[in-house]
Amino acid sequence: MNLYETVFIITPVLSQEQVNEVTSKYKELLQEGGCEVINEESWGLKKLAYPIEKKSTGFYQLFEFKASPDFIEKWELTFKRDERILRFMTVRLDKYAAEYNQKRRKKLAEKAAN
Repeated sequence: MNLYETVFIITPVLSQEQVNEVTSKYKELLQEGGCEVINEESWGLKKLAYPIEKKSTGFYQLFEFKASPDFIEKWELTFKRDERILRFMTVRLDKYAAEYNQKRRKKLAEKAAN
């Protein structure tokens, strides 16, 4: 099992309830695939660097998870077929990136506690 991180952008024409539905769908897909979800972050509605499908904003979502390499192909195919997803990117994390993410999560937790 390798450590992966996926960031995807959901179209801004959806309501917050629909965005939550899309996010939970992909989380369930990870769990059904036997993956271990390590971290999930919703970055909210952000401005895009350039227009995509005539849209200038999108809802950003991040998943950090452990999965087998076979699963990633099915995972990305699901994103390609979903009209609600503007863009996505999945990256395999090395040990240094995993350490950095762990430190970042710890800092975010400390900020939230204060």
